[in-house]
Amino acid sequence: MEKQYEVEEEMLDKAATENPTGFKVIVKEFKKDKLAMGSLIVLAVLWLAIFIGAAVLDQDEIMYVDILSSYARPGENGFLLGADYGGRSILGQLIIGGRNSILIGVSVTILTTIIGIVVGLIAGFYGGKIDNAIMRIIDFIQVLPTMMIIIVIVTIIPKYNMLTFTMIMVVFYWVGNARLVRSKALTEARRDYVSASKTMGTKSWKIMLGGILPNISSIIIVDATLSLAANIGIETGLSFLGFGLPPATPSLGTLIGYARSPEVIADRLYIWLPASLLILVMMLCINYIGQALRRASDAKQRLG
Repeated sequence: MEKQYEVEEEMLDKAATENPTGFKVIVKEFKKDKLAMGSLIVLAVLWLAIFIGAAVLDQDEIMYVDILSSYARPGENGFLLGADYGGRSILGQLIIGGRNSILIGVSVTILTTIIGIVVGLIAGFYGGKIDNAIMRIIDFIQVLPTMMIIIVIVTIIPKYNMLTFTMIMVVFYWVGNARLVRSKALTEARRDYVSASKTMGTKSWKIMLGGILPNISSIIIVDATLSLAANIGIETGLSFLGFGLPPATPSLGTLIGYARSPEVIADRLYIWLPASLLILVMMLCINYIGQALRRASDAKQRLG
């Protein structure tokens, strides 16, 4: 029996290392792609500055309304980047709003990826009726007008916060991850090492987590990276429309939303331009990083 377990462990380890993609391959790819390496450094510096800045700032003080400082220009009344119509610091809102948008994007990405992995592995590994039932649920959710439903839910809920908003997004955005994992798990479930493990009586969860998951981890990491940019974009988009975070909670989308006023968009660029540039830089950096990870997961596309 002990020998059997050793054989099982050896087979699962072999399956896990069968895919040549690994941390060293990713590092090598980033060294070859200077743009991706630069994007990684820029993104790390930006996020570090945002989180350190947000940690020392007082949100209540930043969001305190001071009509006398309304639309103060950069450098006036002690506002480095100016103030909005309520006399609130643009720089403070930019830092705290950036942190909020990043936290929501990262939280949604992590939760949807975990749910997608669990649901996708179960559907792909077991197949048959279980797969059919799960796929019908996924198909149903994917045909729903997700954005409109989120707007309706946010409108109905009288009081909500970042956690509530994050959970609302998670409910609808896990299906894409689940479909991707399921398609890859279906292929892996037909491999010889999975059949051999089943024959030897290895538990299903052990095959899924120890054999299949490591072999599809690279594509999951790539998808999660690109989903992060999309989730930050969705949050800022909803906040821009006025259906994202509450007005008292800073968001990059809220800052850009001030540009809906013709007067602001024409004469007060300092209110909405910094947030727009911050989002643009973050999206570009995340996408360049995601492209490098995608190449690292495919031997035919690697630069290194």
